[in-house]
Amino acid sequence: MTVAPLHITLITETFAPEINGVATTLGRLSEGLRARGHHVDLVRPRQAHDDGRGSDDEVLLCRGWPVPGCPGVQWGQSSMHKLLRRWQRRRPDVLYIATEGPLGFSALRAARRLGIAVVSGFHTHFQQYSSQYGLGAMARLLTHYLRWFHNHTRTTLVPSVSQRVELERRGFERLQLLSRGVDSQLFHPARRSLSLRESWGLGADDVAVLYVGRLAPEKNLGLLKRTFEHLRMLYPRRNLRLVIVGDGPQRAALQQQLPEAVFCGTLRGEALAEHYASADMFVFPSLTETFGNVVLEALASGLGVVAYDEAAAAQHIRHGHNGALAMPGDEAAFIEAASWLLEGCETLRRVRLNARQHARRQGWEAIVDQFESQLAGACHGLTEAGAAAIR
Repeated sequence: MTVAPLHITLITETFAPEINGVATTLGRLSEGLRARGHHVDLVRPRQAHDDGRGSDDEVLLCRGWPVPGCPGVQWGQSSMHKLLRRWQRRRPDVLYIATEGPLGFSALRAARRLGIAVVSGFHTHFQQYSSQYGLGAMARLLTHYLRWFHNHTRTTLVPSVSQRVELERRGFERLQLLSRGVDSQLFHPARRSLSLRESWGLGADDVAVLYVGRLAPEKNLGLLKRTFEHLRMLYPRRNLRLVIVGDGPQRAALQQQLPEAVFCGTLRGEALAEHYASADMFVFPSLTETFGNVVLEALASGLGVVAYDEAAAAQHIRHGHNGALAMPGDEAAFIEAASWLLEGCETLRRVRLNARQHARRQGWEAIVDQFESQLAGACHGLTEAGAAAIR
């Protein structure tokens, strides 16, 4: 179905070149929409690389405040009057609000006043993050706010079936699924580098165990450490090396606890893809993902993935076929799943081949098509009930 060109405004606290799942996803979606002839503009906080850049027809820059524990990420300042002036001058057909902070809240209020259709996205498990950072008492209040916020939009897009089920139990309404894709030409086993493996102290037949992501409490990295230590104990004659890509508040502590691990810092693009492809296993112990783009990137790179059975892993991994899964929170089962992958060379080889075959079919084209239809539906299909939900 051909969709007439739309004026779409994305509101987000994070965007490229920042490195996180939300920024990556929004970059892919906005590129895809523009390629289909839609006008896409962006409302976001000013970033360090913006220097003296001003706002224009493509980007409205707002002030921001640093988010504690997340270097480089900002909350956008509430900008309702600025948004009202901009949208009265040039009215969007539909808004997509990706983050629920002060900037997203002011965008929702402005849209209510002007009667603009709003679609929201549930990208981040803020209520789970709050407990990880010792703010458990706020989790209930945060859940109330998020439910109110999303229930006042035309529809909320969630990235996984497990996320949709959880939010429905909490009273979130009008939820639709919008999964994620992967660039299977960038993330490709052919990028494997023997010289990079040698720099890690590994030969062709040794095993590189990879983690990619933020080094922060919500990523459950204590289990990463325990899993790797168990593998080394179980397979003492095999040369195993833990390779960690990413940065965050726990990096210094992890470097002390894992002195033999290779810490690569933050990587992107071809360098990141080369690190994926040069590894053998991908261990991802996080329990706070709404999706987990890194799981698809690892599968596309042909790695044996170990993860909990939720979000992207639940959607894309069939246990024993193209990866290994454990029930969420069962640490013993998680470690056992990782151990199973190394029981024999044929097991890991077969799983890795199946992982690549699955991921190569998970491109972004179909995801952008679906997103386009969901935005068009919100824009052109506003019933009286839908309009009431926005107001």
